[in-house]
Amino acid sequence: MTPTWTLDSLYSADGDQSWAARDLRCLWHPFTQQAEWQPLVIVAGEGNYLLDEHGRRYLDGVSSLWANLHGHRHPLIDAAVAEQLGQLGHSTLLGLSHKPAIVLGEQLVALAPPGLSRVFYSDSGSTAVEVALKMAFQFHQHGGDSRRQRFLALRNAYHGDTLGSVSVGGIELFHQLFSPLLFHTERVEPELAELETAFATHGHELAAFVVEPLIQGAAGMLLQPPGFLRRARQLCDRFGVLLIADEVATGFGRTGTMFACEQAQVTPDFLCVAKGLSGGYLPLAATLTTEAVYERFLGRRSEHKTFFHGHTFTGNPLGCAAALGSLEVFRRERVLDGLPAKLDALASVLDEQLSAHPNVREIRRCGLMVGIELGRDRERPFPAERAIGAKVCEAVRKLGVILRPLGDVVVLMPPLSITVPELRFLVEATRAAMDEVVGAEARDVVQAERSE
Repeated sequence: MTPTWTLDSLYSADGDQSWAARDLRCLWHPFTQQAEWQPLVIVAGEGNYLLDEHGRRYLDGVSSLWANLHGHRHPLIDAAVAEQLGQLGHSTLLGLSHKPAIVLGEQLVALAPPGLSRVFYSDSGSTAVEVALKMAFQFHQHGGDSRRQRFLALRNAYHGDTLGSVSVGGIELFHQLFSPLLFHTERVEPELAELETAFATHGHELAAFVVEPLIQGAAGMLLQPPGFLRRARQLCDRFGVLLIADEVATGFGRTGTMFACEQAQVTPDFLCVAKGLSGGYLPLAATLTTEAVYERFLGRRSEHKTFFHGHTFTGNPLGCAAALGSLEVFRRERVLDGLPAKLDALASVLDEQLSAHPNVREIRRCGLMVGIELGRDRERPFPAERAIGAKVCEAVRKLGVILRPLGDVVVLMPPLSITVPELRFLVEATRAAMDEVVGAEARDVVQAERSE
């Protein structure tokens, strides 16, 4: 029987208020100061663009929070989800299994750095890291090394917002308030000498070292020195510490290779993926690990070696189908083969438009992950209360681009499907918005100082 009710009948219903007003009346948005914000209501996506309720088009310059890989409404991924919807919308993986989870697991193992052979699904980047932390801790407990109860992470790290992930995070603005709830974590700068000192001092008590390979995303696109990840692997092996690679942001082509670890020829003990895993379509995450870790959890039920952790929607069939569709796009469209030309074009236009800009303190880039740090000049930041990064991202909307800042670092992280002309438009629009906002703010700061 054909249903008479449709979602569109709700979406098209006339109300006595605008969509923005209705949003403000009932929603609470993540990482958003609601007192200083007005909604932009998105109603559709077309390729690399988003459309708002008034029909305006915007280039999706941050891939819908670093997740969308192949553009919106990609026909192959749409078809994969629709086909799976006709068979099974959801069934638990707690004691049961289903075909999409199995096939996706096989494909992830085939793609991952060699030695990663087991896939544990969850729902988000935070939970993928949470799983790795708990597995690492339990691994050592099962092995009889009860001393290993601490973790090592980078300063300014971000690994998600659940409490375990926050405990290994290090961004004070996000995490300091919750410090009474968190477990202790040792922290280092991404410097080889400091990393070696940390292992020499704490290696005997560490369960794992957790790190975003090559580049720290939410920290402001901070780059690591050459050889850092490889040296971390060597130190972990020497001191019996497990290595957790958080590739939630860096995975699936973002740095130019399928996984950032490949560029260092490193296999971690845990590989955490989410965001682009489903092509940016549906919540899905995975934690990959080795057979050695997996086998430490095997035994009779009475031994209680089971990993007692799980989520209701772990390995959801629709999410797995979207991920299978995304991986098929990689194969059919040879996505990774097309990246070098785009990366060269991006580097060129960034250099042309922004390298000499007086208000650009630094440009940090790894693949298609870019952070443009703004300041009064190359030495001095803007006062934080002026929220320059946020103002630039608001201004660039008028030019048809969606961006989101990290403080005064303007982030560019477009879909892998972006074209070279679109890359040029993205950078030129960012430059124009900067000139509008930063120039005015710089003049205001000087005038304020002269009047004091």
